[in-house]
Amino acid sequence: MLALPPISALAPRPKHAKRRAPKCPGVYSTLAGFPSFLPKEIENIKDPFARTFATRIERLPVSVILTHFGCPSAFENSGTNSLDIFANAMWLPIISERLPRCDVTSKREHFYQLWNFYIKKPMILVGPSLGAAVAIDFAVNHPEAVEKLILIDASVYAEGTGSLADLPRVVAYAGVYLLKSIPVRLYANFLTFTGISFSTSLDWTNVGRLHCLLPWWEDATVDFMISGGYNVSSQIKQVNQKTLIIWGENDRIISNKLAVRLHCELPNAIIRQLPECGHLPHVEKPNSVAKLILEYVQEDCYKEMECGRSPTLKLHSQSLHK
Repeated sequence: MLALPPISALAPRPKHAKRRAPKCPGVYSTLAGFPSFLPKEIENIKDPFARTFATRIERLPVSVILTHFGCPSAFENSGTNSLDIFANAMWLPIISERLPRCDVTSKREHFYQLWNFYIKKPMILVGPSLGAAVAIDFAVNHPEAVEKLILIDASVYAEGTGSLADLPRVVAYAGVYLLKSIPVRLYANFLTFTGISFSTSLDWTNVGRLHCLLPWWEDATVDFMISGGYNVSSQIKQVNQKTLIIWGENDRIISNKLAVRLHCELPNAIIRQLPECGHLPHVEKPNSVAKLILEYVQEDCYKEMECGRSPTLKLHSQSLHK
């Protein structure tokens, strides 16, 4: 299991500071400070935020063991102080000798066990892209665990994996093998980002495909594909939690028209669209996204503080007039 470090832990570490090995027994850091359970290709990544983030990943035991979830790599979001729970926390290595089930129900149960073991209080759940479907499914099935939702360029209207669920396994494995190839990942970056150099795009491609290099990734992905995947369109109107929708206006992967549709269908939602931004606002414009999230999180805090202060101020005012 991969656990996210606290936000304060993501600040750059002083050069003279010693790197600590993960606390989990039997796991030791490499010479560069990366946990040994990460693919060795992590050494080739140049992005400083991704490298710093990688050194802080730890394994935590939970009662249910699952494989990698979803396409986004944990490190793609490392520049946003890891407010993204789903795309990161569900990026998992195989740590058992037998491949567990990788369907929607199993993934939901795994995440619930993570929450039940280590969080144990209502959380603000952030779901980018396909992670938004996971977040909605989890919020509807475990409302006691979710206080608010933040959905970023949400992929929530796809009918699961569609016809891919009917593919023969040999064809599915061929498709999955192609999915992790560098040319396909480079093309995905072309659709996702604008105005970045080829060297940056190549480095981010290596970041984005790192999870594909984990043991049994192909098996887990094929199993998830054949299971039917996430189909949450019927659950959207059942979401009772307050929701912030963030969307890049220039998203070439999921139309921002769907952002308006999602806003209309969610019972309690607000929407913020970012101009000149594509499918991954938290990567392209991390400061803008962080500001939106901070304002959203603090809004109710300020209201609670004001409500809490009112009686005190009233009593104080009365005492002054006595």
